[in-house]
Amino acid sequence: MTSRISALLKRDGTLIFPGVYDALSAKLVERAGFPLTFISGYSVAATQLGLPDFGYLTQTEMVDAARRICVSVKIPIIIDADTGYGNALNVIRTVNDLIDAGAAGMFLEDQIWPKRCGHMKGKRVVSGDEHVQKIRAAVDARGKRDFFIVARTDARQVNNLADAIARCHRYKEAGADALFVEAPRSKEELATIAKELPPPLVANMLEGGVTPLLTKDELKDIGFQLIVCPLTALYASAKAMQAMFNLIKSAGTTRDALDRLLTFQEFHEIIDLEAYYKLAERYKTDEPAGTTNRRADPSHLRGIGFYPADVLSRQSKRWTTCADGGSYVYSHLKAGLGTNAAFSIFDRGGVRSGISSRIIES
Repeated sequence: MTSRISALLKRDGTLIFPGVYDALSAKLVERAGFPLTFISGYSVAATQLGLPDFGYLTQTEMVDAARRICVSVKIPIIIDADTGYGNALNVIRTVNDLIDAGAAGMFLEDQIWPKRCGHMKGKRVVSGDEHVQKIRAAVDARGKRDFFIVARTDARQVNNLADAIARCHRYKEAGADALFVEAPRSKEELATIAKELPPPLVANMLEGGVTPLLTKDELKDIGFQLIVCPLTALYASAKAMQAMFNLIKSAGTTRDALDRLLTFQEFHEIIDLEAYYKLAERYKTDEPAGTTNRRADPSHLRGIGFYPADVLSRQSKRWTTCADGGSYVYSHLKAGLGTNAAFSIFDRGGVRSGISSRIIES
């Protein structure tokens, strides 16, 4: 089966695409006309955790981000899967989870966990043999499904360019669809990579990194086919927010800087608000005049009981009084159970069940 990314490469030859970190940034990339995008681990760590790309981001956090972002757009998305979050067996799980989330591909790197951003100091790499096995595991886990596997090496900074190129040859033999030598330091090194390795090849254009920033056409002429700008959106949005926050602090208003913001209407066009107005209109209900809103009026309730099956032995029931003078019963849980608990509502209409958003305290 030809993957979506392979089909785009066949059609366009060379692809340039920004990195994203949430559904909104993905929508903006799609609206700008890019045929694909990339979820950057660096950006997700920064925006979701407020932390550097130092291996803090977990597999489940990245898969959750991928699931939310992939469903928000129609263009294919490649995911920064770091090292696969463990050994070859963890890579199998990561591949399956990302495919289930809707991802079109992954970057899989040969750093030792906890990894770091490819342009930071202090990186370490696993043996070539270990990463070959991870690539093989990823390929086997994919099977015939639509999933593009990019093998990345960080050996250029840790060892040397020759070792990075040698590793990539082995990764290609193991089944990688594309190769990515991270952090070359010059245009000459980029040319050497393109000369020595088979396409498709990834070039990482990171503002402020160790690799020189070149244009799409320049990189195409050198011999690169996948050009990612992973942090442009993050740095641009952070700078814009910083400037506006400083303005609010100093001026006390944004009144004289509205040209630096999207308008109310422009933003709603991005998130397609009009379509949701229409959807709400389609499914609205018309209640007769004077009908009590049972959700807003608690007087109909006779009882609310929280009954988590696994903690029945740890609950103690208490009675309290409704606003209308009636009584209801609920369970005060002795153990912390997070924010959700199963419950039943006893009212004049019978018993209903659902999920509580909080545990009521007396």
